[in-house]
Amino acid sequence: MIVLLTYDISSHKARRVFHRFLKEFGLNTQKSVFECDLDPDGIREIVTRARALINPGTDSVRMYRLCAACLRNVRVSGRGIRIAVLDYMII
Repeated sequence: MIVLLTYDISSHKARRVFHRFLKEFGLNTQKSVFECDLDPDGIREIVTRARALINPGTDSVRMYRLCAACLRNVRVSGRGIRIAVLDYMII
């Protein structure tokens, strides 16, 4: 499933670590925004890492699951790429 992930992390170190970590899962479409094609295990892994890194009193990580209809309605103005659901098989 396609997930839009945003984060606001006050610690520079934690933000850098989380940003590098997220590059393994999806496209960094804006400074603190990633678009990822994730399975349930990937979501759990990201949630676990986020809980370990953030300060719940000052930071936030948000994940929005995007349905196929939502993806068709994505509009990009200016620079940017549009993520699509990929057909693939894991062997």
